[in-house]
Amino acid sequence: MADIVSLRAAGVGVVLDLAGGTLPRVLHWGADLGPLTAAELADLRLAAAPQPIGFSVDGPVEVAVLPEQSAGWLGTPGLVGNRGGRDFSTAFRVASAALDGDTLTVEAVDAGLGLVLTIELTPQGLLKQRAVLTNLGDTPFEVDGVTLVLPVPQTATELLDFTGHHLRERAPVRTPFTQGLRVRENRTGRTGYDAAYLTVAGTAGFDDRSGEVWALHTAWSGNLRTIAERTFHSVSLLGSGELLGSGEVVLAPGESYATPWQYWAHGVGLDAVSARFHDYLRARPTHPRTPRPVVVNTWEAVYFDHDLARLTDLADAAAEVGAERFVLDDGWFGARRDDRRALGDWHVSEQAWPNGLGPLIDHVTGLGMQFGLWVEPEMISEDSDLARAHPDWIMAAGQRLPRPARAQQVLDLANPAAYAHILDRLDALLSEHAISYLKWDHNRDLVEAGHRPTGRAGVHGQTLAAYRLLDELRARHPSVEIESCSSGGSRVDLGILARTDRVWVSDCIDALERQAIQRWTNLLIPWELMGTHVGADVAHTTRRRHVLDFRAGTALFGHFGIEWNLTTVSDVDRARLAEWVALYKELRGLLHSGVSVHSGPVHGVVAADGSDAVFAIVATGTSELYPPGPVRLPGLNPEATYHVRPLPPGDIADGNAADWGVPLPWWTPTGVTLRGRALTAGVLQAPVLYPERLVLIRATEV
Repeated sequence: MADIVSLRAAGVGVVLDLAGGTLPRVLHWGADLGPLTAAELADLRLAAAPQPIGFSVDGPVEVAVLPEQSAGWLGTPGLVGNRGGRDFSTAFRVASAALDGDTLTVEAVDAGLGLVLTIELTPQGLLKQRAVLTNLGDTPFEVDGVTLVLPVPQTATELLDFTGHHLRERAPVRTPFTQGLRVRENRTGRTGYDAAYLTVAGTAGFDDRSGEVWALHTAWSGNLRTIAERTFHSVSLLGSGELLGSGEVVLAPGESYATPWQYWAHGVGLDAVSARFHDYLRARPTHPRTPRPVVVNTWEAVYFDHDLARLTDLADAAAEVGAERFVLDDGWFGARRDDRRALGDWHVSEQAWPNGLGPLIDHVTGLGMQFGLWVEPEMISEDSDLARAHPDWIMAAGQRLPRPARAQQVLDLANPAAYAHILDRLDALLSEHAISYLKWDHNRDLVEAGHRPTGRAGVHGQTLAAYRLLDELRARHPSVEIESCSSGGSRVDLGILARTDRVWVSDCIDALERQAIQRWTNLLIPWELMGTHVGADVAHTTRRRHVLDFRAGTALFGHFGIEWNLTTVSDVDRARLAEWVALYKELRGLLHSGVSVHSGPVHGVVAADGSDAVFAIVATGTSELYPPGPVRLPGLNPEATYHVRPLPPGDIADGNAADWGVPLPWWTPTGVTLRGRALTAGVLQAPVLYPERLVLIRATEV
């Protein structure tokens, strides 16, 4: 095989240097350079080589995808570990390298260790990368961390990543990409509210539609460390690796450790990065193929007040507005009358459901809806039959229990007996009842999460055990869909989405907060995988009040649902909600297959062939301009001609100007017909809107 490898797909090019028998170095990752001859690749290597002016070692410092100090690199090391205090530094030598299509596999050895690197460029232009480390020696090797990296150009001078908290997940943070090390660590045992999510490096001022960007996401649902590092000798890189606890991974002879998969995306503008991730996810064989059903979830309607008559009335109201899936939330099992007991006792409560769940399920399915159920299998209440019977199944650092949260602890799924028990109970529920959907929750951080009785750090094992549990249930019940929920949106990553069918974006369904939360969640995940619900007029989590059209128009962009006691809703509002449900059903084929686009106050979806599009113009506050001026409709075919008009029921432009009887001239059912080039350039005037309102626009090619 040649010592320079060129990978090309979907406008992306990756050139890897394998010369000298050391680990692969990246000569280029970015825009496709086109087909290159062997001579051109050799000259590319020569052109990309830095001038060796003497730093930590004589000659150039070559930073591989797994950086090594033996190469002279004194930044973040790729492998941190030791064998009884020795073998702390490696100089891996490549034993073999093979290229199969667009997948490069490199095997290397040193210090009694075997390393397998897999680097793949997908048809969508995403670069995937991971490492598998194997102990080839005859004594244990302790792995403290493995970090894989890719370089980015010096022109990437800004960073974007994310932070947040419960009810405000994935809040963007912009910082300069300056010399030094930016580290984002998550130690919560789950992906986390404040996860870096994506780490994006880009040219100055990059935004939705402009500026060159390079982005990293790590498909892992446990502890994680993500870095952005820039050194004085012209090296800038992004990287990540699982954040391991002390002594958490010790490889016995012959044992292996696999890093999480990294996903890397390049493009011009953030929308281009999104398109690569969305296309990749939609190409998976496990991606949902059926239309995403309208969901009614009972939590904010009834909370723990479970009663058959009350819930059948709610199901009737749900069916009346067009719902297609009815999900019974927390409170159906054991002694679970509040959130302080009974987790782990996965038996139908005789107190709440003296005749079992059958009557409700029969009623729901008789109305033509699917039935779903809430579970939280990875947790255990201290006040539960399971905890009293098996206190040793609770994760702990030793004999003392961690401090409780929500009066609950973490069930040690890496304990084979605990794992088998939970698998048996969930399998029985799904086998005995006509359940089509599980809302899978995870409501506390993993604090002092050790395996008993040893107390050895256990987040790594717990994460893998949760993955195994999901995989096994899906194998036994392939028709059951699963939602990842974790105190709202605290477990949103491609690791969990390899095993689930959607994520709950946030426990906050205040439409104003959701505008930002959903927009940034959409940076990685397409709308059809994002749970987006219409709540009551006064939001449960913020006490903010919104009109129905703003709430429903916000929920439209996602997997639409309702979390509202419909039995108390007026006939007028129920009829209006039914209009929004009907619009969602009309548009979901477009929303869940098209290209997500964003530009200022506008977001929308454009069909892959450019023939159809729907846009929302959103006023999150008052405008600096009055009237607000024109907007751009991004993503349209510049040469095509479009009929553009307001889209009912999102056509109520209720701003002061409309109240005064001064309509926007083009805001009529007839609309206007214009070239895509004009619409993307920004000739279309936006209506004056009150704050916290939105309107919809449909653009259809003619």
